[in-house]
Amino acid sequence: MPLTEVASDVLRLDDVGFSYGRHRVLDGVSLRVAAGEFVALAGPNGSGKSTLVRVALGLTMPEGGEARLFGEPTDHLRDRWRIGYVPQRAVVVDQLPATVEEVVASGCVARRGWARRPRTEDRTRVERALEVVALADRRRTPIVELSGGQQQRVFIARALASEPELLVLDEPIAGVDAESQARFRDALVTRCRNDGVAVLLVSHELGAVADDLDRLVVLRGGNVVFDGPPADLTAEGVSLGVHHTDLPMWLEGPG
Repeated sequence: MPLTEVASDVLRLDDVGFSYGRHRVLDGVSLRVAAGEFVALAGPNGSGKSTLVRVALGLTMPEGGEARLFGEPTDHLRDRWRIGYVPQRAVVVDQLPATVEEVVASGCVARRGWARRPRTEDRTRVERALEVVALADRRRTPIVELSGGQQQRVFIARALASEPELLVLDEPIAGVDAESQARFRDALVTRCRNDGVAVLLVSHELGAVADDLDRLVVLRGGNVVFDGPPADLTAEGVSLGVHHTDLPMWLEGPG
């Protein structure tokens, strides 16, 4: 059922459906994320999370229903810098000569355009983003020399550098150390509460951000089976941390 119209919605999915052949992946999914809202998306493997993210970003068009970004159909959005996206596993070419700083700085290009030279504010954004992921001391290091977890932190910084209005993050902290997770959480909360940035975080393990989430959306079998404050789920005995009754165990349990 379509959601109630909210003027501040930056992302809206209304009765979205999608199939791969005969396999129905999304079945009438409705979702909204408002400006300044911190929303987590969880679900077992095969629940449709990745497809939902692609539809939300305008990378895949739904077979039914409607998907909108900032009030426009997703395929009509021109100012793509308004969205920061961190995929689950960013691919780094072995021979890529770029340094950490150069990769992070590329996140500013969509906002200013390729034809314009970097400005002072661009350098400031890059510096802030590097500090958030604790890689300022590795700015001159070729990205191929970093570990997988460090490379993921670089791509998180790249998404933050453009100062987007919507951040979509697909398992962004997998393989990232606890200290960096805490810094990343603080950066997300600051952007939501102080800057009005909307965040859609796809993750199985939400212990680091559980106390800061506004809503948790759970997909199972292509349907939304829970959409509400995390406290409503924890009241049922489901922990968002790492315990024997935690979210991953609950997600993979019987439908």
